[in-house]
Amino acid sequence: MSHSPQVLAEHGLTQEEYASIRQQIGREPNLLELGLFSVLWSEHCCYKSSRKLFKRFPTQAPQVLVGPGENAGVVSIGDGDAVAFKLESHNHPSYLEPFQGSATGIGGVVRDVFTMGATPIAGMSSLRFGLPEHPRTAFLVKGCAAGMSFYANAMGLACVGGELSFEASYNGNCLVNAFVLGLLRADKIFKGTASGHGNLIVYVGAKTGADGIHGATMASAEFGEKGAENIPTVQAGDPLIEKMLMEACLELFQSDAVVGIQDMGAAGLTSSSIEMASRAGSGIELELSKVPIRQKGMTPYEIMLSESQERMLLVAKKERAEEVLAICRKWGLEGAIIGHVTDTGRVVIFEAGTVVADLPIGPLTTGAPLLERPTRRPKRLDEEWAVEVDALPTPPVDKTLLGLLASPSIADKAWLYSQFDAGIGLGTVLGAGKADASLVRVRRTQKGLAISIDCNARHVYADPFEGTQQAVAECTRNLACVGATPLGLTDGLNFGNPENPEIMWEVSESISGIAEACKALEVPVISGNVSLYNETDGKAIFPTPIIGVVGLVPDVDKAVGLGFAREGDVILWLGPLEGALGASAWLQWAHGKSAGGKLAPLDWKLEKALQQVLLQGVREGLLASAHDMAEGGFLVTLAECCLADKEQPMGVRVQLPPRGKLSMTQLLFGEAPSRALVSCKPEVLAAVEALCKSHNLPYWRLGEVGGQKLSIGEGILEAPLSVFSEAFHGGFEKALGL
Repeated sequence: MSHSPQVLAEHGLTQEEYASIRQQIGREPNLLELGLFSVLWSEHCCYKSSRKLFKRFPTQAPQVLVGPGENAGVVSIGDGDAVAFKLESHNHPSYLEPFQGSATGIGGVVRDVFTMGATPIAGMSSLRFGLPEHPRTAFLVKGCAAGMSFYANAMGLACVGGELSFEASYNGNCLVNAFVLGLLRADKIFKGTASGHGNLIVYVGAKTGADGIHGATMASAEFGEKGAENIPTVQAGDPLIEKMLMEACLELFQSDAVVGIQDMGAAGLTSSSIEMASRAGSGIELELSKVPIRQKGMTPYEIMLSESQERMLLVAKKERAEEVLAICRKWGLEGAIIGHVTDTGRVVIFEAGTVVADLPIGPLTTGAPLLERPTRRPKRLDEEWAVEVDALPTPPVDKTLLGLLASPSIADKAWLYSQFDAGIGLGTVLGAGKADASLVRVRRTQKGLAISIDCNARHVYADPFEGTQQAVAECTRNLACVGATPLGLTDGLNFGNPENPEIMWEVSESISGIAEACKALEVPVISGNVSLYNETDGKAIFPTPIIGVVGLVPDVDKAVGLGFAREGDVILWLGPLEGALGASAWLQWAHGKSAGGKLAPLDWKLEKALQQVLLQGVREGLLASAHDMAEGGFLVTLAECCLADKEQPMGVRVQLPPRGKLSMTQLLFGEAPSRALVSCKPEVLAAVEALCKSHNLPYWRLGEVGGQKLSIGEGILEAPLSVFSEAFHGGFEKALGL
């Protein structure tokens, strides 16, 4: 019997997709089988709008041990050690129910990492919310912060930083992207494969409930006026069970009893079982009456599609299954043998011995549609680029600086960071707000792992290719500021409805921007996530490709922070003077415009020169501080260096470099890539200048650290630091009424 258009719509399937399903399996699917196709063919699981574009990414390098396609990517850090890391989004659930949505977002990416055999050691977040005055924003901020910190702290995960900004485009659709990094031995990597005819499928973790059913499908659709009706699709999490699950899995990894493992995340038991079999080219049989459930009367459909949290699917050697179950019992976990691996290439699902679904695996996975959606460059760009931003009036310098420092996207986020325990594990060297990249120590060594997460969505909206390139460059520049060499990149691609050709153009241009930047910087893409349909009532978010890069620091004792370190140090501007006011923080604050004008273009020769100078300057002990000149431009960067230590702020006495044809506003608040503000001891100034000259990097000596004022010559600005400190350190809470 053919399924009705209403049933197909409820499953997020088009008539064309339904026809393809029938053609591939040679018959009509039953309702359970339709549900399996629904989730596995959803945008959230198969990336049907973007997967073809991923071929543009460079994914190979000598240090890459596991690239895209597994639960997380893995890179070598030398001495037999490796790290696994991943960015994941939980946007729709977090908007609907911020506490559980964000908490389970953390839980999901933690499982992605420890599934690879890694012990999670550091977490970060990238958050986007609507305007502070929007009636839902403060509720979402508080709920997401509470949910993420609750789960991370209970798991014993050190959250060491992140980034957060506010923009009107997120009023109806917040973004919650979570990053986790784990440490493992390079010869102990586990993958999500179901191989070995007769090996047993073992369910481990929490019982299956009816929460989260069709969560993957919901995440592949935009919101409407009745979005709150989707709340039942939001999962509920228990970090204590997850902690036990992690410890049990890490113990199991010490044996050779486990053949494969996968998190029951999006699409639950469906994706974990079928995707593992697909990777191995095997088949799988499941008996649903063996699945531990917490609600009586659950149907096969509900059991297969539930996205209940804290569950893992293992493939155990058939002669070692009891050993696996014993370790599960030791950690107080549910463990059950629910099936076995076959060589048929089919998934056969039983309920109490009766077949309820029988499908070839190929159509469910490799048979999923890979679309080439039409693209169209938005007409708005010509109008926005034509805006003469430089001709707009500007408020006085002191008022502008105060306003920018107090804006919640720039202001100190101590309120948020203080809810997380960054000291768990005693490995945090540079935590949130202390440096451009967070830094954690590799246990028993002097080596450190630096992490940077970033994206200026206004820049990407203004120019998706250029803006995304600059996001990658900024992340690697942030690593250079602490002396780290990039190892690999993970991304979280957040966009609106790909069925809109203008949105799909943004997706394509951003992916090309990542690809070109990674090729220029020789940084491989090793993992990532795509979240589309981030729209409410047809209003899309700004294109927001979150970039996360991990780098290696040989000696953590040589790393420097962003704040000025001591009185008398010399301050230098590294990189070009030219900046642009297009899509800048100044434009948004002074004129309420998120778009208008053009970006300053990225020059890869200059960018590489700057990163090399920063890297060598830190590693050779020449630099006392280093801070990327990003949002807000030079003057905001200078103030941040002064105010980095709330208890001991450092004043400055500086002269501006010759601005030539640049306006004062462009010089002070213009934004551009390839620039940084550094400080050094006077006795090493000549060595720093020689380093810049050797790389043909332009630089200007500005002045020195000292006093308790922000003093900029020529009468530009002369004011006590305390005035700016109040704006910077209190602006976030004031804007949100916290």
